[in-house]
Amino acid sequence: MNLHEYQAKKILKKRGIPIPDFGVASTIEEAKQVVDALGLDEAVVKIQVHAGGRGKAGGVKLAKKPTDILSICKDLIGMKLVNNQTGPGGVIANKVLLTSAVSIQKEYYLGAAQDRERGCPILIASPEGGVEIEEVAKKNPEKILKLPFSIQGGLRSYQLIRFCQFMGFKGEMAKRGAMIAEAVAKAFIDIDASLIEINPLVTTPKGEIWALDAKIQIDDNALYRQKEIAAYYDPTQLTQMERMAKEYDLAYIAMDGNIGCMVNGAGLAMATMDIIKICGGRPANFLDVGGGASKEKIAAGFRIILSDPKVKAILINIFGGIMNCETLAEGILHAAKEYSIHVPLVVRMEGTHVEKGKKLLADSGLKSIPADTLHDAAKKVVEQLHGHTRK
Repeated sequence: MNLHEYQAKKILKKRGIPIPDFGVASTIEEAKQVVDALGLDEAVVKIQVHAGGRGKAGGVKLAKKPTDILSICKDLIGMKLVNNQTGPGGVIANKVLLTSAVSIQKEYYLGAAQDRERGCPILIASPEGGVEIEEVAKKNPEKILKLPFSIQGGLRSYQLIRFCQFMGFKGEMAKRGAMIAEAVAKAFIDIDASLIEINPLVTTPKGEIWALDAKIQIDDNALYRQKEIAAYYDPTQLTQMERMAKEYDLAYIAMDGNIGCMVNGAGLAMATMDIIKICGGRPANFLDVGGGASKEKIAAGFRIILSDPKVKAILINIFGGIMNCETLAEGILHAAKEYSIHVPLVVRMEGTHVEKGKKLLADSGLKSIPADTLHDAAKKVVEQLHGHTRK
């Protein structure tokens, strides 16, 4: 789950990471209250959306006098950000963050993530902050430091020394920098994060260190034990399909193809998309309804696919194990009662109660095309697509 910048800053500030005072507003009246409460004569105003590239899109502005602050807030509240991260639909900024401006001497990068190759969490640091860390890693990999740390969130003394030397921190600044690195590593474990980024972490001419931006992603599988953070969920940052998928606990990712896919099991879903591509088609989504899906979940998954205007054909590929094929058929028919299906529907099912499931579909009058194998199903759905235009 993604967090807004202001939510990430609240979490990190509680853990002692130096962050300039800030406030959040969703209306001009609230913005004025923030300005008065913080005594802002000038401010940085930043849209709050679940996407990067805000500055390039005009979503981060510096106001040099109080009247400009409110004027900028008026322009930014409700702004739609559209870039390669948001997709063509974009996301709306319902809130803005207001904070005091900081005199920057140098910018750094500090983050924490899971290293899949090493099988442990790592601290990532660079003296080149303020830009995309991926670009730094690509062009200047020697400027990236990776330090593995324990699952208790602890860094060893020699690692902190190496971190400070690599970043160029000395004296009191080294002490503060080491404290921030320790706090980031500990927070990463404590909040079940999959990513923490501070970019930029900056130093000032006065020798201060500040975290000016923050990004946090939380492992969805751990939200059950992060109740406070789970409450930060913002459905306005998701598409209609993504919101519905989350409501029914379905794994859904939109893609740019036109063949809707509904599968049970992540591995089978990936294989289904691969074979669709091999047969000359393009999957419109990844949708895993899970091994123990009910007919209500199946119906919800079907509705999600049908609500995507890009979808011109549908392939359902189910292996009945925990969830049997009869349940699948009931779910399809349940959804078909609510939605008029104007696209070809190819169904491949195998496993528990497969004959009962096939009979339910055959007797229902629903126009569906049966398939025996996964390759047969992919071939049929692509063939149907090429001869079909959505009404």
